[in-house]
Parts: sequence; structure tokens; C-alpha cells
Amino acid sequence: MYTLYIANKNYSSWSLRPWALLTELGIAFKEQLVPFGAGSNWDEFRQFSPNGKVPCLVDDGLTVWESLSITEFLAERHPGVWPEQSAARAWARSAAAEMHAGFTTLRTQCPMSCGIRVRLHEVGPALKADLARVDELWRDGLDKFGGPFLAGDRFTAVDAFFAPVAFRVQTYGLPLSEASQAYAQHLLQTRALRAWQQQALAEPWREPGHEAACLAYGTLVADLR
Repeated sequence: MYTLYIANKNYSSWSLRPWALLTELGIAFKEQLVPFGAGSNWDEFRQFSPNGKVPCLVDDGLTVWESLSITEFLAERHPGVWPEQSAARAWARSAAAEMHAGFTTLRTQCPMSCGIRVRLHEVGPALKADLARVDELWRDGLDKFGGPFLAGDRFTAVDAFFAPVAFRVQTYGLPLSEASQAYAQHLLQTRALRAWQQQALAEPWREPGHEAACLAYGTLVADLR
């Protein structure tokens, strides 16, 4: 059985992606949660992950790190990770890769925290540009492939890659089109994301660096933890 190393569900957007994919597709795995510590987590995470980061997947002595690599590893072994139809699969891979590599301002100004609600001081030009591109991507996928997921009628890896954005939309009240808001809500109601949020809210850990980062660009409205 796979072992998936992750960090705090409340904060770790990168951990969420393979966790949601495995959970929603019903692929059996063992979760190993190692909470973030103050400062660098290099020494602790290096005990299981070559790059000192999460997520990391281990299978019978084989170690796979980075969420995109984990996804492709799983796709070689399990059906349904990517869409079956070739055009949808190509689009999904491109959109997931763009999410994996981009949207720096969105990540910086709106770090993932499932348990709080924040009112941003402003939505500046750089954040507006990232949100416009998210909105464009989501509407493009929904229009091309009919929804309710980004590449068709089933949850696939591209939805897993944008799952942290759905949580950010919820946490920070991010402005998106009606269609994109509806998609975010649909994603949050999947079995995997409901379970992730429930478990995130129950976590006892509060890491000061992550807590401060979540309020660097906004004001706390509610803490649901």
C-alpha cells in the first residue's frame, strides 16, 4: 500500500493535491502526517523526502516526490487519474502544470488556511491578474468539456490541482465569475474535500509563521477551528 507523507491539512496546499486525488478515486493509501514546525522543516522532512518537502509518496521502497510527479506515477498504475478523452487529457495536463508552476501572487497573498475567514485589504493588480487567469481557465474547461468538473463529468487530477484554490476562494472571498464560484463550491462538496476540511478544522497545531502569513494582506473575520 502507498504511504503518503503530508503536513498540516489546514495549511498544506501541496499535500492536498495527491491526498484529494487518491481519496476521490478510491485508491488505498496510508497517510503519514508530519506537522510543520517553526522555521525550516528541512531536517525533519528529509527523513522521508529527498527534497525536504511534502508531499512525498512511498511505495514498497520506491520514493516519489513533488505533486505533479506523484500524479503521473499514479496515472501509470490507475485508470481515471487523467481524463480518457485525448483533448480533455491534454487540456487537463496543461492546466495542472500551469497551476503547479504559476500563480505566485495568489499563493503569496492568499496562503491556504481551511479554518479561518479573512477580508483582504485590497485586491491589487497582480492578484487580479492571477484571479482573472484562474477564472479564464476554469470557464474554458467547463465550457469545453461540459462540467461539472474541469475536464468533464468526473473528478480528475486537474481538479485536485485546483482544490487548494477552491479553499482560498472560500477563505478570502475571492472575486470570480458566477460559473467559477459554482465550480469552487462543487469542488468543496466532493467527498475528499469535505473530509479534508473536517480533519483540518480538528487539528490542534498552530504554526506562527503560517498564521502570520495568512493575515499579512487581510483582517481576520472568523476562526472556525
